[in-house]
Amino acid sequence: MKKLLTVVFCALALSFSLRGIDREHTLKVYNWADYIDENLITEFEKWYEEQTGEPVKIIYQLFDINEIMLSKIELGHEDFDVVCPSEYIIERMLRSDLLLPIDRDFGSTPDYIVNMAPYMRGIFDRIDGYGKNANDYSVAYMWGTVGILYNTKYVTREEASSWNCLKDPKFAGKLFVKDAFRDVYTSLIVALNRDRIEAGEVTVDELCRDASDESIAQVEAFLNEFKDNVSGWEADFGKERMTQEKAWMNLTWSGDAQWAIEEAAKVGVELDFVVPEEGSIVWFDGWVIPKYAKNVKAARYFINFMCKPENALRNMDEIGYVSAIGGEDILAAVEDPELYAPESATYFFGPEATAVCINPIMYPSDEVVARCGMMHDSGERTEALLAMWSRVKGDSANALTWVVIVVAIVVVAVVAVVVRSGKKNKRRHRRH
Repeated sequence: MKKLLTVVFCALALSFSLRGIDREHTLKVYNWADYIDENLITEFEKWYEEQTGEPVKIIYQLFDINEIMLSKIELGHEDFDVVCPSEYIIERMLRSDLLLPIDRDFGSTPDYIVNMAPYMRGIFDRIDGYGKNANDYSVAYMWGTVGILYNTKYVTREEASSWNCLKDPKFAGKLFVKDAFRDVYTSLIVALNRDRIEAGEVTVDELCRDASDESIAQVEAFLNEFKDNVSGWEADFGKERMTQEKAWMNLTWSGDAQWAIEEAAKVGVELDFVVPEEGSIVWFDGWVIPKYAKNVKAARYFINFMCKPENALRNMDEIGYVSAIGGEDILAAVEDPELYAPESATYFFGPEATAVCINPIMYPSDEVVARCGMMHDSGERTEALLAMWSRVKGDSANALTWVVIVVAIVVVAVVAVVVRSGKKNKRRHRRH
């Protein structure tokens, strides 16, 4: 109770302090924790004044869950100028008319958004915005895949290359699964229908939009086949367990996998990551300007600034995820013939990139990406997906209770606003 009162007091103090700000020269940025090189925040303020002749100060605030961010804008009409939601939330915001189009006329300042990789522009075209093209309302920021992180001492690459390895009884108690129902469901609905995809009966994109009772039952049956092997459903601790060899496999995001591989190597543990051959998904986050933004000009300049290749590289180095920015500068910075074998990554770096030596975990090959779909907003079917996830995990609370808990968290979070948190925990990126 004492801690809660402290949080409320701090939030109220912040609220009163914000009432007197010069909103015309203030930029309110709302982003995930540890998801930017924070030095770029103050550097943008200087750069913006150089480009426009106008001063600006950034108020930088953090969120941990997409739905909390969305509720503040949807219900509270919060005046954030720039926000970084995930793909399905961008889709939901477009459908709900909560986004402003991004004007890319920057006068004498170059348009750095053109540096976006062709693949990212193409995948944003597939966001279902009810007739609105997401490329007009959002700009991709970071992205990755969903797959299996595994310990090479106990699991072969051949085993990890199929989702069926999760069912092998020899891995009982040695498996962690990311507690992210959308990511897991969409990855598995693609994988479980690989034969139908290859037969031309259904497309990957159609499956990624399918949350029917039949498809939910199909995924639930598969999850039930290996749930007894699961040692934990984790939001953030799976990668640490892998580095400690307390687990041998982790169904996770590529960004977490890369972090775990690097950390494990320091203590002599060899980990690797693979996107199973049956298929999976890519995930991504992007910058948007919400409907209630007060400083739209500074917001679009901020987005443009983040698309400069040198800034994209700095953000990648700081947080460990992969920038959506492509081009020769990025490729030159990430290529390393001594570490990586040549592979084709034409989807990201263009038709000349048929044999580039880049990290295959961060930049999967053309072949891997071709078998991956993307998540969509499940809309009114979300409760059914949550109910399935709850049954599989054996939660004591049913889906309705879970929703009530989330609503309670949202109410508290609306009060508890964190400004420029100094605590660092890299790659602690909770998409859901």
